[in-house]
Amino acid sequence: MSKLLILFFLLAVCFIQYEAMQQKSFVIDYDHDQFLKDGKPFRYISGGIHYFRVPEEYWEDRLYKIRKSGCNAIQTYIPWNWHEPYEGQYQNFNKLVNFIKLAQKHDLLVILRGGPYVCGEWEFGGFPYWLLKNSSIKLRTSDKVFLTYVETWLSKLLTVLRPLLYANGGPVIMLQVENEYGSYGCDHNYVNMLGSMFKKYVGDDVILFTTDGAGDGFLKCGAVDSLYTTVDFGAGGDPAKTFLIQRKYQSHGPYVNSEYYTGWLDHWGEHHQTRGSAQIAEYVDKILATNASLNMYMFEGGTNFGFMNGANGGNPIQPQPTSYDYDAPLSEAGDPTEKYFAIQKVISKYVAIPEGPQPTATVKMAYGKVNGKKVASVLDIIDKLTPVVAVNPLSFEDIDVPYGYVLYTTNIASHSLDDVKLNLTLTKYHDRAHIFTDKNLQGIMQMNEPSHSINISAGTVLDILVENQGRINYGSYLADTKKGLLADVLLDGSKLENWSMRGFNGTELLTNELFENRLTNMTSLPAAVMFTLTIDEIHDTYLKLDMWTKGFVLLNGVNLGRYWTPVGPQKTLYVPKFYLKSNNTVIVCETDKLPTLEDSYIDFVDAPIFT
Repeated sequence: MSKLLILFFLLAVCFIQYEAMQQKSFVIDYDHDQFLKDGKPFRYISGGIHYFRVPEEYWEDRLYKIRKSGCNAIQTYIPWNWHEPYEGQYQNFNKLVNFIKLAQKHDLLVILRGGPYVCGEWEFGGFPYWLLKNSSIKLRTSDKVFLTYVETWLSKLLTVLRPLLYANGGPVIMLQVENEYGSYGCDHNYVNMLGSMFKKYVGDDVILFTTDGAGDGFLKCGAVDSLYTTVDFGAGGDPAKTFLIQRKYQSHGPYVNSEYYTGWLDHWGEHHQTRGSAQIAEYVDKILATNASLNMYMFEGGTNFGFMNGANGGNPIQPQPTSYDYDAPLSEAGDPTEKYFAIQKVISKYVAIPEGPQPTATVKMAYGKVNGKKVASVLDIIDKLTPVVAVNPLSFEDIDVPYGYVLYTTNIASHSLDDVKLNLTLTKYHDRAHIFTDKNLQGIMQMNEPSHSINISAGTVLDILVENQGRINYGSYLADTKKGLLADVLLDGSKLENWSMRGFNGTELLTNELFENRLTNMTSLPAAVMFTLTIDEIHDTYLKLDMWTKGFVLLNGVNLGRYWTPVGPQKTLYVPKFYLKSNNTVIVCETDKLPTLEDSYIDFVDAPIFT
């Protein structure tokens, strides 16, 4: 082939590719109340999945299963704190891009909920903790301080996302601005300013929308003319009538349920939430029969690994557990459930189910009981860390401790007399405090309890270990979510001063030399107990902690999350196979009550337990 023919051939290929790109569009046909994809009427059927709650090695497995259900799209939040954990330190954008590209590989369109606030039962609703270092900030308002941070963040995020928009050859068809704002505030100027920020970086190449509950009380504050209005609602009632509230605020365009609830969220101390498969599938059918577009929240919930669970309420606080199973069509471990197949059957009435094998559960292994090998005193480990020193106690945020615990220490020798009980009062703290004198546990205080005082034994050193159980992710207490000792500590009415403060998040257990080779008397609380698991076959499993009370677990350096066994409803921790290897080190950090020596075991089982 001559050089001239080769040149003509390459030019023809480029022209064909250019023409294809020119035809790619996803827009709203307001005249006919529908979406148009590449000029043709289109309705999306989406499954909610959070890339940050699923091990990335399992993304492709989950995306295949969602596509095989008949869904043609996925929806995910983008948590600011997962991508900018410390101010100006960005991470994981490559993972977000890879996730979106994997979705496209599996013929799935992508709907992104860009925030900056996302809720999602995620720590602080996706906001980074460091926003709270500025005491004047007014979250989720048109406050200039807040919006300055927001625009810096969005400029980074949306620059990453722009090449992935559908108009640019990617799979992203829609971007949500804020999240259910009508449930929080009524600052239309704020929502409009956010919309302008989004448009500044993505232009008109993608549909920008809002989501609010399907009620006047939500939409009158959450809906704005500059952004497309969608609603969310669960099973019950007539969807056709429910969509009329969307039509009241969005006079033309397609019906959209951006959050159809397939299950519901859990809190520690409550029963595990479930929703019947038949009813959930029935209402998928009813919604699709209206020709509405639909996102099922969640299609897979996943896991709040580490300390990333959020909390509802405020007073009292309602922290969410580690599992975000949500009773979704795909379980926390990505296994198809009865609900999955019921929904798939309904979807098959409206669209063709893709070719390929039906999804199955991953293999689970019960490795059995493992006895403890070594033990360490957590207070001894924390004592070796460099403290922040101040006259008054400072919050987690003020000493740059994002998550986990802070140990507050001061000298009380001048207040103490032998054999005399002293009254200790924490005037304000979040969320849970273990009180020690001379490293002897005096009691545990929780902000939910009516009394914030405790009688303690005399001693020389007072230690208060405060746990952040998860910053508020929803509701009016969002702004009052700082953690730690937040006001004066009084001993027999006198204010205590001169505090040393040390943050602790578990990584300190990985490099220290304080573990002892025997478990005699199990040492004092809080304690870290080390186990060794040796296995031949590596599969998913669940860690059962019947003999343990409250704390968290590290597996080969990965924080599997919190446990609170007596409180429930979660009784096991999900262990993905990718966190295991042939020889495994497991560290259980127990804060509340140590088991007896003979009961100091952990148990690997092949199924989750919820109550």
